[in-house]
Amino acid sequence: MVIIELLESKGPMTDMELFNVLKETHEDIGFRTLNQTLMKMEIEGKIHVSSLTRGKRRVELIKQK
Repeated sequence: MVIIELLESKGPMTDMELFNVLKETHEDIGFRTLNQTLMKMEIEGKIHVSSLTRGKRRVELIKQK
């Protein structure tokens, strides 16, 4: 999955940084779609999303043992 690959190569990112990088290669993606995907991935235990400041979130990969 593209999001996993990005987080593996670049490390933790904000949701907006992730969105902007994805937008470069996937022009049709919307912020709502990204949020839905991030929520699904967090429920599946692949990533962790935490609040930073007002409206900003940090997205990081959960290390698999």
